[in-house]
Amino acid sequence: MEAVLGLLVISAGVSHGLVTSCDAIQNGSQCYGALGGTVYLQLVTDATRYDALSFWKGSTGAKTGILKMRMDKWVIRDTPIKDRVHFFINNGTFRLNNTRRNDSGEYLLEKHESDGRSSGIRGLQLFIEVTYPSSPTAPVSSPQLSSECQSHGEMRVSCSSEGDGPQYSWTLNGQTLNDTDAPPYNMTNTITLKKGLSGDLTCTVRNNINSDTVSRRISHCPGNLLFNLLC
Repeated sequence: MEAVLGLLVISAGVSHGLVTSCDAIQNGSQCYGALGGTVYLQLVTDATRYDALSFWKGSTGAKTGILKMRMDKWVIRDTPIKDRVHFFINNGTFRLNNTRRNDSGEYLLEKHESDGRSSGIRGLQLFIEVTYPSSPTAPVSSPQLSSECQSHGEMRVSCSSEGDGPQYSWTLNGQTLNDTDAPPYNMTNTITLKKGLSGDLTCTVRNNINSDTVSRRISHCPGNLLFNLLC
């Protein structure tokens, strides 16, 4: 399996230590979490698009089922991690709280289209590590925006900045993006906007030294077309 490094963002958590998020949409993504923290794994952009989803840990020969979804109804399997997980169906994000060392390992996802056909099995590797937070020493640089239209009309937008310990926040037309418009961890530097959204999009990046902002006027993406919108 070809390894693909997933998006990793670390920020100060509220009650469970560090919060990390990983873009695990590509097969072979490598995701990292802090021991005792919370991990968000974006498995798909919109789970309602699929007739069924299955998510499990371990190889296909010795797997432990975690999540089953069918017809917009999802169920967490009765496993030792049952009380520590949640699934956001609208944006396809899986959350794991109070991470433990044995949460590390291979996880697999199988999707079924509306006609019942399997679109294949996709894997990711999760690594839970001890993390010792340190204070940022370098200021954040002026952020840059780039975006790409997805195949079903969603827009995937990234905000990039140099510096130590950057944290990101997003607004659209002056309103903070919530988990109906973008993933619930919108402190990350990549978000996926639902089809039809447009207006003035602003990304703010900050650490304990400084902050900076970039804004762009965006138009909604046409459906069933993939192209770069911003450079």
